[in-house]
Parts: sequence; structure tokens; C-alpha cells
Amino acid sequence: MSEVRLAAEQRTEFGKGAARRTRRAGKIPAVLYGHGSDPKHLALPALEFARVVREHGQNAVLTLALDGGSELALTKTVTTHPIKNYIEHVDLLLVQRGEKVTVEVPLVISGEPASGTLLTQDLSTITIEADALNIPEQIELSIAGVAAGTQIHASDLTLPEGATLAGDAEALVVAVNEAPSAAQLEGDEAAAPAEATEES
Repeated sequence: MSEVRLAAEQRTEFGKGAARRTRRAGKIPAVLYGHGSDPKHLALPALEFARVVREHGQNAVLTLALDGGSELALTKTVTTHPIKNYIEHVDLLLVQRGEKVTVEVPLVISGEPASGTLLTQDLSTITIEADALNIPEQIELSIAGVAAGTQIHASDLTLPEGATLAGDAEALVVAVNEAPSAAQLEGDEAAAPAEATEES
């Protein structure tokens, strides 16, 4: 994952009104914390940051130009307005080169399982530990031709070099089961009204 440079400004005003003013000025309120330092209240350029998240995902690593120097930061939490869909606030974690960080990475499934099967996906993200500057944008899992009765757990995933599993190794990722036949489905539908009658 490539580093992205962004100009950041220190915020001196706090509270909801100040946050609204920051957003009206085309900036996003943010907090930078970590390594035992006092949290820094920042304003990030809204359009540039939105583009970074779009192109690099939620785990983007930023080089923040700040007060004549620069800070390396991992995007930790992005809060988006539930209706208007603009970014309301960002939490950033101070990181150092060579440092390991724990992040959630999207899981992308490709391929089709064997004919006559039904796929159930239990996890959409995987928690891994990786170098702050080498966080994969996604973890891929191919289920092409996988037979009915197969269960794939977190420990079965192939992770990129340098990344290790940080979550539950036994967590079920996907299960491939035999698809119900038309006769079974008809049987279930016929049984449903009978059950309803018994309950009433």
C-alpha cells in the first residue's frame, strides 16, 4: 500500500459548532493519537481524504504534513453521516515505520462452488497483524469448485507475506452445503401451513 501525503491543520476550536464550521470550510475534523502522546485535534482536506479512502480503503496510511514536520498515521475509524453520506469525523493512529498494527481487512470471495451447492459466508472481514506500511487492501479466497460439506475457517486462509492472523483462528469464514432440492423445498412449504394450524 503506498503512502499518501495530506496537509493537516491543528484545530483550536472544539465542540459540535466548531466541527460544523470545519466541515463548512471543506475540511474534516480528525483526532491523531497513539504512542502515549496527547491527542492532536486536526482538520483534514475533505475531498482529498475522501479520495484516499476510495482508492486505498479504510486502512489507508497517511503522511501528514503538520507544523513544518510530518507524522505517519493509520486511518483507524471513519465516521460517515448516516443519511447524507459525507465523512463527519476521522480517528487516526500514530504509527512508525516497521511497526506492526492490528487491522480489519475486507474478505473478497471469488469463483463458484461445485454445482448443486449453497454458499454461506459468515465473515466479511478478517483481523490481521501486519506492517503499518504493508497492509493488504483485501484478503482473497477462491471457492471455485469447492464441494458440499466444506467448511473454511480463518486459519485456512492464505495471508500475504508478513501478515499474521490476529482474530479467532477457528472462526468460520464460509460453509458450502448441499443445495436443497425442489422436492425438499415443496415439502417445507407444505409443512409450514400445518405447523401454523397446530400453533393456533
